[in-house]
Amino acid sequence: RGKVFADKRAPGGFEIHADDFQVVHFAEKFPIQEDPSEEFLLDVRHLWVRSQRMTTIFRIRHTTFGAVHEYFRDQGFWEASPPMITPAGSEGGATLFAMEYFGRKAYLTQSWQLYAEALVLAMEKIYYIGPSFRAEKSRTTRHLTEYWHAEMEEAWAGMDEVIKHAEGVISHACQRVAEERPEDVVAMGRTVEFLKAVKPPFERMTYDEALGVLKKKGMDLEWGKDLRTLEERALTEGKSKPIIVTHYPRITQAFYKARDPKHPDLVLAFDVIAGDGVGEVVGGSERETDLDRIQKALREQGEDPKAYDWYLDSRRFGSVQHAGFGMGMERLIQWICKLEHIRDAVPFPRTPARFAP
Repeated sequence: RGKVFADKRAPGGFEIHADDFQVVHFAEKFPIQEDPSEEFLLDVRHLWVRSQRMTTIFRIRHTTFGAVHEYFRDQGFWEASPPMITPAGSEGGATLFAMEYFGRKAYLTQSWQLYAEALVLAMEKIYYIGPSFRAEKSRTTRHLTEYWHAEMEEAWAGMDEVIKHAEGVISHACQRVAEERPEDVVAMGRTVEFLKAVKPPFERMTYDEALGVLKKKGMDLEWGKDLRTLEERALTEGKSKPIIVTHYPRITQAFYKARDPKHPDLVLAFDVIAGDGVGEVVGGSERETDLDRIQKALREQGEDPKAYDWYLDSRRFGSVQHAGFGMGMERLIQWICKLEHIRDAVPFPRTPARFAP
């Protein structure tokens, strides 16, 4: 029992003047003391989640997730529920987590991509937020092996239409966090004004134009190579808003991405790239609707079209122009919160080196 007083000097803005207190639980000495190492904090993550820093991030995460749901529902999208266990991958075999499924081989989902293309022909505008798994051995500040994916798919839409949604959902999330969590934003080293300024349109350039920008900065990237962290940093240097790179070389892209009819060696694909070293936040494309082209692309990438037979039915039995994207929620939160490492954007991170606690 006691009284609560507002006090700006107090860590939480308030002080309690107690007249009486009762012990509710006898605890051992808390293992986290001053100046703990990052590895130790990961070992005791189940306790570190109680810290003021982590709870601040979790509140921003909560608001960000809510804003993404709100945006898509306000835009007339239906929430869909794809499976987590799949018979084949959407991005290729090297990054798949394989598992035995009652005597057969199955995989943890990399993306809802293939299932979205089946569902979109029924529902026209769909979205989903859920976990995805990538068996990438990347030990960087922006990679997780398990992360939360916000994905959308829209029928009768092309690349330009879904780019507008990518800009819209990122902007909406930033506005909501700025409005609802201003004190948390400041605590993380951002300003409310910075987030409020994240509004469409974002700067846009083609892959070829991006290579031109890099060349002026003294960086020669071979045509057809993916943009690496180094190049993404150079392209976003000095930018307060994310940028968009479009029209990538076909040889670097997944089998389902539509060719540019004007330039068959390019695909109608795009990435939204954020600054502060976060890099790609959104990846999307218009989808290929030609059955023969998809089968040919699968073979070129060393995949057996028979493994995708059910997916190919969406082309055999009628399809329409459609497009979509996937957004890494942790990367968006990493950027909003100005985090050095993506593992702090999720309560219990999964990386190549760690899957516990």
